[in-house]
Amino acid sequence: MNAHAALPNAQITLRNLVGPEGRHLAAHAPCLSVQDVDFYYGPKHALKKVSLEIFTREVTAFIGPSGCGKTTLLRCFNRAYEAIPGAYMTGRILLDGRDIHDPDLDPPLLRRRFGWVAQKPNPFPWSIAENVAYGPRLHGIVAGRADTAELVERCLRRVGLWDEVKDDLGQPGTDLSGGQQQRLCIARAIAYNPEILLMDEPCSALDPVATAIVEALIEDMRRDFTVVIVTHNMQQAARLAQRVAMFHLGRLVEVDDAETLFTRPREHITEDFLTGLYG
Repeated sequence: MNAHAALPNAQITLRNLVGPEGRHLAAHAPCLSVQDVDFYYGPKHALKKVSLEIFTREVTAFIGPSGCGKTTLLRCFNRAYEAIPGAYMTGRILLDGRDIHDPDLDPPLLRRRFGWVAQKPNPFPWSIAENVAYGPRLHGIVAGRADTAELVERCLRRVGLWDEVKDDLGQPGTDLSGGQQQRLCIARAIAYNPEILLMDEPCSALDPVATAIVEALIEDMRRDFTVVIVTHNMQQAARLAQRVAMFHLGRLVEVDDAETLFTRPREHITEDFLTGLYG
């Protein structure tokens, strides 16, 4: 298709669902710069010459069919892939201008700058309070009961969970509903005040009501955090994101403002994916 040609009428619903802030703001500086990244799981070439920027205080959505490299790139950002035998990357990823593989950079301190929220809620089999407090206590961010209690309350309030659980903080986190568990995991992710939240399909295991609550939470949290979300839900990407990156077979097909990508994609393959011809 011609560059920036309008999508067919079948996509009018996506056009209408693009949020009111579906554009990158020039005032937001890049915090992550991905430069010619290739990634391998042993002999498998999972990412191929990927380059893009992630901007502060924005939601960037990664879309594309399963197995196209979206989650792999998330794992590159915080170097989580290093726990996978045989996995390695080439190219560079800069965080605030510094290479994340700089030998003078302490990997645990790097990972503290990122929060991770998984596809399936995975609270620790401990109390609600301990789920939130464990990481900050381990890293020396809090000390003493009063300090810890204040942190737990602040994080649970931030995810809208405090009023629902304040009388049962000793209850196991695994006893909560699925949506509550995911909000607890988000509270756990922000408890040590990371700069960037990495969210790997955070709503895929939730019902519509819980999904709406988490989406509203993401929209609110981008005022304080940079958010990168992997999603297979095109409506969700349209509602939440300021920028959208389309992947296919390990390659970055295109990246643009949400409003532009969902209404005037540059590439045939993006239009085919958005209109449901594959994926």
